[in-house]
Formats: sequence, C-alpha cells, structure tokens
Amino acid sequence: MTAVVDRLNAERTRFSVEFFPPRGDEEERILWRAVRELEPLDPAFVSVTYGAGGSSRDRTIRTTGRIAQETTLTPMAHLTAVDHSVAELRNVIGWYAACGVHNVLAVRGDPPGDPNGEWIRHPEGLTYAEELVRLIRELGDFCVGVAAFPHGHPRSPDLETDVEFLVRKIRAGAGFAIAQLFLDPEHFLRLRDRMAARGCDVPLLPGVMPITTPRVLAKFGELAGVPVPPEVTNRLMPLADDPAGFRAAGVDLITGLCARLIDEGVPALHFYTLNRSKATRQVVANLGL
Repeated sequence: MTAVVDRLNAERTRFSVEFFPPRGDEEERILWRAVRELEPLDPAFVSVTYGAGGSSRDRTIRTTGRIAQETTLTPMAHLTAVDHSVAELRNVIGWYAACGVHNVLAVRGDPPGDPNGEWIRHPEGLTYAEELVRLIRELGDFCVGVAAFPHGHPRSPDLETDVEFLVRKIRAGAGFAIAQLFLDPEHFLRLRDRMAARGCDVPLLPGVMPITTPRVLAKFGELAGVPVPPEVTNRLMPLADDPAGFRAAGVDLITGLCARLIDEGVPALHFYTLNRSKATRQVVANLGL
C-alpha cells in the first residue's frame, strides 16, 4: 500500500487532483481522458468524491478501484456517513480494501437534497466524522484524511469551535486534512496557525480550483460556501464575453494564489478538476511542479 501521507513527505511541493464519479458513458470518457492526461505528471494522489447510496456510491467504488488497478496513480476514495448504517459503512470499506484502495477521505457529508438542511443521523449510523475516522482505522491498514474549512464549517458557531472539531478528527486517527476552496490565502494560513497552536502538525492541503469560465466562478462560490471576493469578481467579470481572456485571467489568478501558498510551505496543492485536466495542467506547469 502507498499511503497518501508518504506521498506528501517529499522535499518538493506536490499536487493532487479530485474527480467526481461519471454519470454516464460520455462523462466516463471525459473523466478517463483527464486521468490519462494527468497520470504522466505523477500527482501525489487522485481522489474520487462520493454520493451516499445508489449508483453514485457504486460508481465511486468502481472508478476508484479502476484507478487502483489500471493506472500508476495512488487513489483515495471518499466516504460519508450520510444515510448509511455502520454495517453498510463496514461493507463499503471492505469493498475499497478488496479493490486495493487503502486511502480514504472521511467526511460526515451533507443532508441529501439540501446541503444546509438539518442533519439526520441514520438510526444505525454515525453522527460525527471523527467516528467515521475511528471506524475506518479499526477495519484495516488505512490512511485516512479529513475535510477542513478555512472559513469555518457552516454549522460551527465560530472558527475556534470549528478547529476543535478538526483536531478531534485528527486525534481519532486522521493523517492529513484537505481544505475547502478559498480565494484569500489568509483564511487558509490562519486555519493552519490555529491547528499549530493546538499541537496539530499533520499536513494541511489547500483546495484550489482553476477558474476558467463565469459558470465555474459561480460554482466556486457555491462549493466554497462563501461569496466570491469582490476583487476577484471585478478582475474577471469584465472579461465574461471574452472566453479566452477570462480563462487566461482565471488561470493566472489561481497560479498566483498557489505560488503564495508554496512560498508559505504547503506540502501539496489539491486541485478540484471538475473532471477536466487542461487548466490544472496549465497551473501545474506555470508553477514548475
């Protein structure tokens, strides 16, 4: 098994990429084109997101297993506690192990249908991500990662409470954390400071996403859970009718953000790819990674 934490333990800055499971044959072709285009660049790992229950869950398992078995990449699966009993979670974890996948990102997950809705625990399930971390670690030799929130989780009353929950997940057995999207590096760096103040020194990876179109910019705000900073909107939206100019400015903006983070000593950059590779490859090339 190649553990993500071992891949991050390098003298140079690495990068990783995140995909979502394809919903049909055409999306599968697009995904695998991106996988093959990124494979020669040797990312530290590639992750596949997870939808609770049904075909999305099955596609996540199948896609992650195929990456493990048919590529030279190090795969990391996602797992959430949404709508799952402990028995079902044990089953999924067993499937991952059988596919040769031993790196897992453990997240509690959002309520289906309404990410901001009330969290309802499965009657035979788990309530907190730290419980999921503990379960995964009990079931085998897994390297477990968790989510971190530079702006604070929407359900946390303040940033100090939020980091306490993050530290609890790490104390439960997580070896690294991946931060949600942000555009102001200070939010990420202050989260890292809050972790360090509590004696928590596991790798914290910034989540970044190249902004290539106005639609992706809108999606960025949705995924980050906070408004896009006005200075970013003012820089990019005047180019909304100039696709090439918007893309170039968006890639340049994210390249600058990543360069600042590298200067601050991040171990790796985690790219949310939307199952495309071109913009990520451009940023990686710009940075010389």
